[in-house]
Amino acid sequence: MTLPTEMTYVDLPGPGGPENMVLARGPLPEVRPGDILIRVEAFGINRPDVLQRKGDYPLPAGASPILGLEAAGEVVALGEGATGFSTGDKVCALANGGAYAEYCAVPATQALRWPKGYDAAKAAALPETFFTVWANVFDMARLKSGETFLVHGGSSGIGTTAIQLARALGAEVFATAGNAAKCEACEALGAKRAINYREEDFKAVVLQETGGRGVDVILDMVGGRYFDRNIGSLAKDGRLSIIAFLGGARVDGANIAPILMKRLQVMGSLLRPRTAAEKQAIRDGLAEKVWPLLEGGRRCTGHPGGPALRRDCRRPSADGGGRSYRQDRDADRVAKNNKTMVGLVLAQRSLTLRSTSTNRKEGDPMSNEISDLVMDMGEVKESRQPSA
Repeated sequence: MTLPTEMTYVDLPGPGGPENMVLARGPLPEVRPGDILIRVEAFGINRPDVLQRKGDYPLPAGASPILGLEAAGEVVALGEGATGFSTGDKVCALANGGAYAEYCAVPATQALRWPKGYDAAKAAALPETFFTVWANVFDMARLKSGETFLVHGGSSGIGTTAIQLARALGAEVFATAGNAAKCEACEALGAKRAINYREEDFKAVVLQETGGRGVDVILDMVGGRYFDRNIGSLAKDGRLSIIAFLGGARVDGANIAPILMKRLQVMGSLLRPRTAAEKQAIRDGLAEKVWPLLEGGRRCTGHPGGPALRRDCRRPSADGGGRSYRQDRDADRVAKNNKTMVGLVLAQRSLTLRSTSTNRKEGDPMSNEISDLVMDMGEVKESRQPSA
């Protein structure tokens, strides 16, 4: 296969606001031993991208300076020693940066084939959230069938993935979210009870719903502001997994006695700094345990009428439908008003069409269509309030 010598990508000449992102031309990424080169058809948008754009997220050693941590597309080249894939395969992958581009090189051990029936936009929404949830909820916190589980930010990308996976694998699920519509969406995805954190105390609700016992596992991205109530919401031998601290990184005046008395475990992790071997182990777990559920349309609510396990770039609406974010011109307003659910995915064809426009020059600020979708999520992601 003959490849071009250059590609279009989203460049960030310097940290700052969304307007700092521009379209640029440059060489294709180096395909290192063990890598595959993907011609990107769609890529996901995640909080670390926003933090990196602002200059608040130091790059791990060897990571691409180009934004983007998940992509879907076609394998067009293989590095020496790369196994498991052939050119022409349709894959989605957890990237070490570089997904906001026409081509992205990733370790083959961080890629999976598209689940049957998925297109590029749906597949691109899988890696970051599924790797994160599997690693933190099932590997580290060891959630098992028959246990109880609470996830904060239930209508976010992480939250919707966690609700569905936990329910599909036999756990009873509770979730927090910021308004009635988001709570309804969480319950439709499999949560037994969704708690509007603006109107209810999630600790009181969890203890009431569990007969005073508490839950076995909590997945938290709020941090300091929720710490005491998280500890109070856990059952004996419970596990608290912290993956972000939107509510602050400090915990002042906390009572840690329940950690000892209830034999609790408090843990935390980041996905991007993990080693290649650790990411491969997560990928292998997903391939074995989760991809068959996605391909089989497993019912996540435990009854035949429940929704099938899914993860795509669609926003729930009152009539049960939804619009693809890549087709939603109103995404910027929706995100800035903290009304987002699930996540954002940008179809690569938008970048390609814009970059080849006769009215656009290299280095120009990105078009509204692209910038609305790629840049703006900072209004939600940068907020100290949970994004869901």
